[in-house]
Amino acid sequence: MLSALFVPIASAQDAPVADPLPTPGQSGIGLELTEVARLPASQPVPPPTDTRLRRYNRINYLGELPDGSGRLFVPDMNDTLYLLDGGTQHAYLDLGAAVGPDFHNHRGLGSGFGFAAFHPDFGRNGKFYTVHTETGAALTDKEPDLPSPVEDEVHGVITEWTAADPRADLFAGARREVLRVGYASFIHGFQEIGFNPTARWWDEDHGLLYIAAGDGGIGVNTTVPQDLALPQGKILRIDPAGTDGPNGRYGIPRSNPFARKAGALGEIYAYGMRDPYRFSWDAGGSHRMFMGHIGEKAVDAVYEIRKGANLGWSEREAQWEYRRGDPSCGVFPLPADDAKHGYTYPVTGFDHNRLASARPCADSGNALMGGFVYRGTKIPSLHGRYIYGEGVKGLVFTADERSLRTGRPFVESREVMVYSGGQRTTLPALAGDPRVDLRFGQDAEGELYVLAKANGKVWKVTGARTFASCASGHDFVSGATSARSWEPVTPSLWQFPGREVVLAQPGAARPGPRRPFEYAVLRKGPEFGSVQVDASVRLDTPVAESNRDVVVVFGYRSDTEFYYAHLSSDNKIYPHNGIFVVNNADRLRLDHQWDAARSVGAAPAVTDTDWHRVRVRHCAGTGEIAVYVDGSRHPLMTAVDKTFSSGRVGFGSFDNIGRLRDLRVQGKGVR
Repeated sequence: MLSALFVPIASAQDAPVADPLPTPGQSGIGLELTEVARLPASQPVPPPTDTRLRRYNRINYLGELPDGSGRLFVPDMNDTLYLLDGGTQHAYLDLGAAVGPDFHNHRGLGSGFGFAAFHPDFGRNGKFYTVHTETGAALTDKEPDLPSPVEDEVHGVITEWTAADPRADLFAGARREVLRVGYASFIHGFQEIGFNPTARWWDEDHGLLYIAAGDGGIGVNTTVPQDLALPQGKILRIDPAGTDGPNGRYGIPRSNPFARKAGALGEIYAYGMRDPYRFSWDAGGSHRMFMGHIGEKAVDAVYEIRKGANLGWSEREAQWEYRRGDPSCGVFPLPADDAKHGYTYPVTGFDHNRLASARPCADSGNALMGGFVYRGTKIPSLHGRYIYGEGVKGLVFTADERSLRTGRPFVESREVMVYSGGQRTTLPALAGDPRVDLRFGQDAEGELYVLAKANGKVWKVTGARTFASCASGHDFVSGATSARSWEPVTPSLWQFPGREVVLAQPGAARPGPRRPFEYAVLRKGPEFGSVQVDASVRLDTPVAESNRDVVVVFGYRSDTEFYYAHLSSDNKIYPHNGIFVVNNADRLRLDHQWDAARSVGAAPAVTDTDWHRVRVRHCAGTGEIAVYVDGSRHPLMTAVDKTFSSGRVGFGSFDNIGRLRDLRVQGKGVR
């Protein structure tokens, strides 16, 4: 189970929280992506001024028609709903053309053809539902069905379509408008709509349509998301086959939590949301509902959604207090009396890691993309993992579904790597653009898909692997603690008292490239190709001193040719707490965790003077390197480099003192 991160719920300090959440560490899991389709290029009309809308296309979801045909559907927000039937693409419905001149898709990231949801009985009744936005004459000629807090700039419209032949690859049939809601701006309108796929025909949820309705972009300065008389900033649940709604075109389920509350909209299922972008139900376990929520300026989060839940926006942003009008645009510790409000807090997520140079209230360039709990059968190692992501940069994260429980401690997510053709890559590389616009999909078998607006491609998750999981071989060295087993740079600085290898005095800088000042190379046993180094290390330099470190050397060929893992109490400067290579030049940082823009790397590896277990794995064939600390199954640091395919191992420091014991080296000996 993933470790839980306990978040303080009160503080005497009345100041913004400087760093609400730690950067997600590595999971050590890699997803193999196989391209299955590329949808046609498209553009908003007229051409948008917002460059974020100028994408190859704007595909934003993938699902499977619930009719047993195996056909997949993909909506393009610019206008068209596509079907994928094996290797064949069909333009099933041009929604933009069907709506006409009021169809709006050129302003606002959520504008256009927002989503499609097929009725669970589509194979029999031919019904499916769409979301789109309208402006133009619609704003004067048509009335919203539910109240708006201010004058509308755009309408969000839910339409029911009935196919004359559900088996056809081109829509022909009837349509009717189900629900129209006004929004105060071009952002945070209707997002996802969907049916609970785990509900059977006898369940109360069967055939009920869930609607994620954003706050229209005004929750930042108002209490609209908390107002139960308004639909904005809520998840709604309606019966599209009913007639007791205010317009007579849908029903209000009697089991909705506010169906009988005076002054409240009966359509509301849960509330207190800013931008509830994606939701899904776990096909296994207890069939819980999860939702990815895009925050304002500090935190994006995943919530478990329960009937009647209040997620707190715009009084709360994730599990912190939000203060409207605060010039820092930050979040604050919760007040001491917070429990009286009964807010539902998130189960996992990430913060925005805003750069110090950025304006406090500028767009942080983050957007959480809710995903799915994997319950497919093709990739057993993913079973029970919630897979979600950050859409702009194309990062993928995971957390164990069993730990994601409302009311329990917030869970730290971990990053998932991406592979294509067996080689580690990134989604920006696959998308050919640093702005990926990542989205997720799932088929009826529970298998996962990844989409990118940047190049209009769809990839299927076809496998998973553990990073640096190569077989290390059967040659090993252990118990090497005598002086004759080691070759130090400066023998007089070292002691070999029996069970330990001790660097008793700090080294000094030497001529040549910048590299660890002092280390000892293990001469017992062979050189190793792929290798696993296990040891306990201790930093003897007092904690009060800064820049403390020890290093584990591997792939050693000469004094100016080797790798080393730098284990430090400091992770905020380039030379510290990372994986490095020295190749007849100053050490070069290799690890994926280093964020140069923020000048921060992986969490500090050693912060005290206690013993710590360290494992370094190096796969010569792939160049994968992973560093683990204190028995964690998740690597603290990772890198890929093929400079050296073999060499010896060692231990040392730059200018500190420390010691090593319980050394075991296992790998493929190179003789």
